[in-house]
Amino acid sequence: MSLNKLFSNRKWLLVAVSVLLIVVLSGCTSTTTTLKTEDLLQGNFWERNVVYYFSLALDTFAGWFSGEYGFAILLLTVIVRLCILPLTVKQMRSSKEMQKLQPQLAEIKKKHKDNPQKQQEETMKLFQQHNVNPLAGCLPIFIQMPVFIALYNSIYMNSAIREHTFLWLKLGEADPFYVLPVVAALTTFVQSKMMASQNPMQGPMQFMMLIFPVLIFVMSINFPAALPLYWVYSNVFTIVQNYFLYRDKDKEVRPAK
Repeated sequence: MSLNKLFSNRKWLLVAVSVLLIVVLSGCTSTTTTLKTEDLLQGNFWERNVVYYFSLALDTFAGWFSGEYGFAILLLTVIVRLCILPLTVKQMRSSKEMQKLQPQLAEIKKKHKDNPQKQQEETMKLFQQHNVNPLAGCLPIFIQMPVFIALYNSIYMNSAIREHTFLWLKLGEADPFYVLPVVAALTTFVQSKMMASQNPMQGPMQFMMLIFPVLIFVMSINFPAALPLYWVYSNVFTIVQNYFLYRDKDKEVRPAK
């Protein structure tokens, strides 16, 4: 497989994974599937061994906050995101290294434009010299998916959360004023915009940056408020995280004069 096809496939792979995640989250649960945490131990393998512990953590954290599940969701979101932060940093570093190599990759492509095999060989040599794996950025996404799905399921299936009221929201019902869906969509857009400013996007990735907030809004107006609340928490965490991770990027990649 040529390197051009590899990069193209990587972009489409990221798009496919993102769409798959949304489909899984939106289609694999039912509004009637609400259980007490202990009942999850009688469920399938995923519910017994993964979702149960996330749900138990939510119940425990809610106890710390006098029964406030809105704060429990916040705390669990922060803990989960901090746990996967090393993966996020790895993904960011891989992206930075690829950005640094873009001028040399363009030169190789220009120099060997009539010889795809030589172009691929020289590109692979360049990656080896700089110890760069062009697919390294994909691995964290696959590792994060089960974590996020489990967290999502634990919020969705916990009957105590469904019956709880937080601020103006009844966490088991959709936001009647559409405030939360709008905030979820806006924070998703800001997050995507920040990533696009650091990693120029083309074609399908640009399309996904535009369509993601719309998808999040549509799902948020139909899902129980606990879920878009988690998305808002997660998006805000990501926005703050990316600010600190990428704020010195220009200094790092700016060529010396």
